[in-house]
Amino acid sequence: MRPESTMETAELRELIADVLDIEPDLITDEANFTRDLGVDSLLALELAVTLERHYGIKVESHEVADVQTLTDVRTLLSQKVSSPA
Repeated sequence: MRPESTMETAELRELIADVLDIEPDLITDEANFTRDLGVDSLLALELAVTLERHYGIKVESHEVADVQTLTDVRTLLSQKVSSPA
């Protein structure tokens, strides 16, 4: 499953919104997960597990800290899906 299309971006927003318990429209390309959306280390880990399960990838703990925006998540997923570890 590739997260590049508009429909898949909407699905990705829904996944993230479910984990963060917020409305999907709050998750914009520019919204910073920590500063704007209140993501702490526990929520970041929960998000990583959700992404792993949904997309069938492995997200390393050091990668979780680098993911701060929806754009970062899409970039990470694109890298993981196109080059499995």
